[in-house]
Amino acid sequence: MLKQIFFLCSALLWTGIIVFLCLTESSNIPAVNIPNIDKLVHFCFYFGFTLLWFLFLKKQFKSKNNYKPLLVSFVFSVFFGITIEILQSEYTLTRSADMMDFLANSIGATSAIIAVLLFKRLISKIVN
Repeated sequence: MLKQIFFLCSALLWTGIIVFLCLTESSNIPAVNIPNIDKLVHFCFYFGFTLLWFLFLKKQFKSKNNYKPLLVSFVFSVFFGITIEILQSEYTLTRSADMMDFLANSIGATSAIIAVLLFKRLISKIVN
């Protein structure tokens, strides 16, 4: 039960960080002059997002295999990324939707799925 609460709080906190950083005025974020660094940030955001939601869902579903929580966390991550891009376009003045951000989000989510599949023994120890 304690792990479930920890995984849920971690996933919600990470989700909140993504929402805050993606929807805050871009002038409030320090400028870094490294080409495409924002794509790496998006990749990391959604790698972590997908992994944390997977850990929570794995505990929730109590399934012997990882496929259902993997699929749900991946689909949730993709739709969340789409939603954030739409919100940036519609509700912020200094941000806009960017297909390359969405691609970086999706690659991050896909990489998290691959990491879970490659390290399933380690993941099982963490979750159980």
